Amino acid sequence: MDRKRIEQLLEDVQAGRIGVEQAVETLRHLPFEDIGFARIDHHRSIRCGYPEVIFCLSKSPEQVREIFLRLAETGHNVLATRADEAVYASVREAIRSADLVYEREARILAFRQQPICTRRGYIAIVTAGTADLPVAAEARVTAEMLGSRVRLFSDVGVAGLHRVLACVPELQQADVVIVVAGMEGALASVVGGLVDCPVVAVPTSVGYGASFEGLSALLTMLNSCAAGVMVVNIDNGFGAAYGACQIHRNLCAGRGETDETEA
Repeated sequence: MDRKRIEQLLEDVQAGRIGVEQAVETLRHLPFEDIGFARIDHHRSIRCGYPEVIFCLSKSPEQVREIFLRLAETGHNVLATRADEAVYASVREAIRSADLVYEREARILAFRQQPICTRRGYIAIVTAGTADLPVAAEARVTAEMLGSRVRLFSDVGVAGLHRVLACVPELQQADVVIVVAGMEGALASVVGGLVDCPVVAVPTSVGYGASFEGLSALLTMLNSCAAGVMVVNIDNGFGAAYGACQIHRNLCAGRGETDETEA
């Protein structure tokens, strides 16, 4: 249940269209639903603006399917990250709809039941190399499902600095920039010094042995000399997009802009 549905419920009670007992029954299971192995947070969208998202790693396909179905019953769009083929097959058995989509590169399972209200402007996602694209894909699909337009700039790492410089005019028009980079992770500092918007840096586990599976990039980004660079955990494209969308949403609200609904 989201804020609009609660407001409608209260208006129905006030107008006498439904009784108090019926309203209480509707709200009875809030704010969460205990299904034994999980407590599903149905109030997440009210508190945070977006429904709960399923993290699939270390969950069985059956567990993911049960959580997915309970979230789908609310009528919200449903997102599950780090989903593999087994998870997709399990959920597909229960939800045979063209609106259930498995984004293989992003490893995201998305079920779009409602039109997405898309904000004006865009989030730019920048990758240092082609090898960073899976993490960038996770960020892209997440951001789009949460209502932000995305522009992707791929393979513009500092080994060929002219590549990112060619993108500067478009990056400077973005509301938020997500920088996805492995190896030494220097691209976040470069971009941070070229734009006047928030930069969310995502270190990836791409690199040779001394990169320590992304630790080198993480430390570089944390020690960025460019102001305004924020850092999420290694390979966390979802977390970067979620944070960027919160920033984007508040920026648009502050500018008094109205969302555009896409079917």
